[in-house]
Amino acid sequence: MEAIILAGGMGTRLKSVITDIPKCMAPVAGKPFLYYLLSTLETSGFEHIILSLGYKHESIETWLKGYKTSLLITPVIEDIPLGTGGAVKFAMSKATQNSVFVFNGDSYLGLDYQALYNFHNEQQALATIALKQMFRFDRYGKVEIDNKAQIVSFGEKQYCDAGFINGGVYVINRNALENFSGKFSLEKDFFEPEASTGRLAGYPTNGYFIDIGIPEDYLRVQNDFLKGIPESVF
Repeated sequence: MEAIILAGGMGTRLKSVITDIPKCMAPVAGKPFLYYLLSTLETSGFEHIILSLGYKHESIETWLKGYKTSLLITPVIEDIPLGTGGAVKFAMSKATQNSVFVFNGDSYLGLDYQALYNFHNEQQALATIALKQMFRFDRYGKVEIDNKAQIVSFGEKQYCDAGFINGGVYVINRNALENFSGKFSLEKDFFEPEASTGRLAGYPTNGYFIDIGIPEDYLRVQNDFLKGIPESVF
């Protein structure tokens, strides 16, 4: 399997708790958050990781020189910010497989990646989003799916007693973004317009989820990962 990790974020909301480094390099239990993503993908059978880099990419590349892994890691560096969609399309130029995983470099979702990959192909989807079930939340927009597991809508951020959110893990066909150019948002410009077309699938999961983008969750992950990556429930 092959994956893109979006690892060019500045970590603006974490300025109060981390130094001026990319979010994926934020230390968690003594190791960069990126370490946990890469080690999980390696043990899950991935072979090729494309790292989409931008802000302070040198610090990530320096760390990679000392990181021992069987993964083939290919860095791609944006000269100018391209947005999440533009970054994915740019990184896709280094992909070799027809369906490619995409991960956010500042979040973690535990799930069976092979099962997600098989589901994507069975659905014959243009893209598939892993959906995390959440309760009593207002930080994320709710994602609605029909009885065929096709995504029909993305809700605005508001309080919700229960529902699915975008878990930050995707499988996208390599040619899915060929009609886009320049800077664009994967979420707003690609996913949302595709909702209800029947080409965007949703894969529900109850796996462990963390997004380190805000100080509260960044502090929580320190305890959660103290003994390694938390065991996930699939």
